[in-house]
Amino acid sequence: MDPLTAYGTILFAMAIGFGLFMTWGIGANDVANAMGTSVGSGAISVRQAIVIAAIFEFAGAFLAGGHVTKTIRKGIIDPSNIVDTPEILVFGMLASLLAAGIWLLVASFKGWPVSTTHTIVGAVVGFALVGIGGDAVHWDKIGQIVASWVVSPVLGGFIAYMLMMSIRFLILEKDDPFAMAKRWGPAYVFLVGFIISLVTMFKGLKHLDLDLSVEMSFVVSLGFGVFCAFIGWVLIQRVQPDPVAEEKFRFDGVEKVFTPMMIFTACAMAFAHGSNDVANGIGPMAAVISILDSGSVAQESTLPLWVLLTGGTGIVIGLATLGYRVMQTIGTDITSLTPSRGFCATLAAAATVVLASRTGLPVSTTHVAVGAVIGVGLSRGIGALDLRVIGVIFISWFVTLPAGAILAAFFFFTLKGAMG
Repeated sequence: MDPLTAYGTILFAMAIGFGLFMTWGIGANDVANAMGTSVGSGAISVRQAIVIAAIFEFAGAFLAGGHVTKTIRKGIIDPSNIVDTPEILVFGMLASLLAAGIWLLVASFKGWPVSTTHTIVGAVVGFALVGIGGDAVHWDKIGQIVASWVVSPVLGGFIAYMLMMSIRFLILEKDDPFAMAKRWGPAYVFLVGFIISLVTMFKGLKHLDLDLSVEMSFVVSLGFGVFCAFIGWVLIQRVQPDPVAEEKFRFDGVEKVFTPMMIFTACAMAFAHGSNDVANGIGPMAAVISILDSGSVAQESTLPLWVLLTGGTGIVIGLATLGYRVMQTIGTDITSLTPSRGFCATLAAAATVVLASRTGLPVSTTHVAVGAVIGVGLSRGIGALDLRVIGVIFISWFVTLPAGAILAAFFFFTLKGAMG
């Protein structure tokens, strides 16, 4: 009997279970990295980070998460060689989810900030090499993804560095930095709302049948940016300087102004992460469900919204249960973060991730976030960075891809032997 017919219900349950497990790992590791700058700077608490993530990870996954999923699902391997044996792809995607989930569990317990994108791409390639053959792997696409892992932290670092230098020029080097912070703060909040809204409007809402023109997207994004700036202005006006504290630290008032502004960037980063990294967990899960529904590898299918919601649920649970172990690495260990530095790092990372996710390229949020934090540190000189911590992070990145590939190959043979 055809394995898909004989074990269809079991395979469907495994797809949901392994998909939840994988997205739990994303929450425990990648979301902890994404929120680490906000928590490490002291702007928000761990509990507040979980609440923000619960709302905005869901929103990002639901509103803009369908775009990158196609890259994970179809861009990495060519399944045409196994059209007559769709169970091979089902076993492979399940093996990839389980392999990635286990590696993220190990890494999160150890406190290593690894890339979930590295993990799932490595796992899919590992299964393809042993299950289909090396010619099934789109090596040119892998090359583009690998290039994005280099480009994304550099881009994130550059944007963060430029933002930090603009704050230094416009605010910190002025005679009255507190007054200048209150003047320019709403403009920076406007940037947060405008960037996130614009890129989402451009490409993120097509699966919800909301296809706006370029002009209309600009108008809506400008409106949302102005709305965010107004809310930011209201919050900033409530901030009052503390003369005693400013005698000890001249920029105490400035950092107090940036503290409520960090709420906006934390929300933006959670939205950006949900729009990009939810694909790592639900891409393979969506592929399995599509094959089980149609019995075919080649048939096109829409991404069910309940799959996006399942991914969002797993991410939030992961952050709430184990995220604290990884959060401090990026929030405190790379460089000392204050609210103004954390604001620049988080805004730069969010902008980079959302822009990249709109191209359909699954960049690593971890790489972007680390690059942004390094960029902020470099604005004060290389001595502000802990190079030993950065070295350990880089090593963990290199280990992740082969670990995912080896585990996926092992689980593929196990599943194929049990059900094939």
